Formats: sequence, structure tokens, C-alpha cells
Amino acid sequence: QVTVVESGGGLVQAGGSLRLSCAASGGTSGNIAMAWFRRASGQYRDFVAAISWDGRKTYYQPSVKGRFTISRDNANNTMYLEMNSLKPDDTAVYYCAAKINYATGTSETWYDHWGQGTQVTVSS
Repeated sequence: QVTVVESGGGLVQAGGSLRLSCAASGGTSGNIAMAWFRRASGQYRDFVAAISWDGRKTYYQPSVKGRFTISRDNANNTMYLEMNSLKPDDTAVYYCAAKINYATGTSETWYDHWGQGTQVTVSS
């Protein structure tokens, strides 16, 4: 019942910055946990960052902590991922995930609504 669409991917040089957006629509519940996952070539989707339904709690994969910042605008159900100091290892398809819940998950199987992904490529 919740549709999510990512945008903002592109090609950026190492050390640069990029901002991803995820727009959620549908559903009437206010308690929607959201997260970012990414899939590098030949890999399964890995957790990147998550944010609680009210934006008061955030979670990060250690490799991106301090470089990436997750946030949300609860007024329009939009989530953002500000990526700074990008590295070639950050190259992947980034996916937005959502679940109606007061809790917040960091596992792929916990989420039940997914976007189709946006490509982020970081060149050296």
C-alpha cells in the first residue's frame, strides 16, 4: 500500500557529494520506517542507513557513518541520503525501502515496500 520512488543518482568523482531522494506515496499510517540499501555488482543488497518513523533515530552501516546523513521530511513522506566524501566502493544501485511500523529495521527482509533503485557511480 506504500509506493516508494528513488531519484538523484548519477556519476560523481571520488571525494564528491550526491543527494538521493525517496518519495513515498499511498498509505494513511504515519508510522513508516524507511531505509536505504545498496547493491554493488555481483552482490546482494546491503544495509546503508535507516531512519525511524518520526525521524528521531538513525542507523548507519559503519563504512558510511560520518560521510552519509539520512534525514526525512515527515510532512511529505520524503527521505534523503546526503552522501559526502564518496569513494569508488560506494558505487552501487541504491534502493529505498519502507515499512509501516513504529520500529526500525536494518535487514533487507524486514522491509516490505521497495523502490526500483537509482544508480550511483563514483569514479576514481
